[in-house]
Amino acid sequence: MVVTTSCTDDPAALLATAGDFLVADPVRHNLILTLLEQRMRHPEPGRYWLASSDGEVCGLAMQSPLDHAATMPPMPTDVVDALVDAVAESGKEVPGIAAEAATAAHFAGQWTERTGSAARPDQGQRLYELERLIAPRRTSGRSRSANPSERDQVIEWHEAFAVELGEQLRNHDAVVDRRIAADQICCWDDGGLVAFAGRSAPVAGVIRIGPVYTPPENRGRGYASSLTAAIATDAVAEGHRCILYTDLSNPTSNAIYRALGFRARMEALRYVFT
Repeated sequence: MVVTTSCTDDPAALLATAGDFLVADPVRHNLILTLLEQRMRHPEPGRYWLASSDGEVCGLAMQSPLDHAATMPPMPTDVVDALVDAVAESGKEVPGIAAEAATAAHFAGQWTERTGSAARPDQGQRLYELERLIAPRRTSGRSRSANPSERDQVIEWHEAFAVELGEQLRNHDAVVDRRIAADQICCWDDGGLVAFAGRSAPVAGVIRIGPVYTPPENRGRGYASSLTAAIATDAVAEGHRCILYTDLSNPTSNAIYRALGFRARMEALRYVFT
């Protein structure tokens, strides 16, 4: 198979060309679909590479924000090879790769050969899809949407979530403001906010839950399970499939989502290049 590549800084152009390829697997491609939709609504600098063979899209890679790892859907190794060459030849700095486990590992291996850099695995995740919701044990409180007066608390919890994952801290103010305005931040209220979870806008019939965060002092009471179940219930009632990502180093969260009826669909890895 002869693979050709091209590059653009326009997410709309990429989605117009690769849309059919992406929606053919809306669960495993949800993260990229969601990011592209966000970039079109709220522009932010990015780089987008497209791979084609015989006139058909067979893969892609995107990097936005520009200080983040590139992201790719699952792809055959020869397509990954072509994209590694395209990214390397662009001369742009790429701090890492995040993708389905085999795709990420092959990209990292080829990148080290192509550029002479080192690569180390930084984070492992598992993609879950709701198969059949299993109601969690009852807990006090109720789910509701976050309101603008609670933005500072939600921002603080976003930052705490990032710290626990060892992620680079970013300014979450604009993102939280947009998500509260779009009714995409859900909270569990038990005499006050005790946990929160994000919910993406539906794309190709799929919504993604995340992040889900309960501060340490409120854990062990079933808040995260109840909040996730409430969001999933609404998603199913709206006719959408429901997915989420978990950190493979956290056995508690993985157990919680399996107990709710989520089933594994894919493993993902992130490599850091040095």
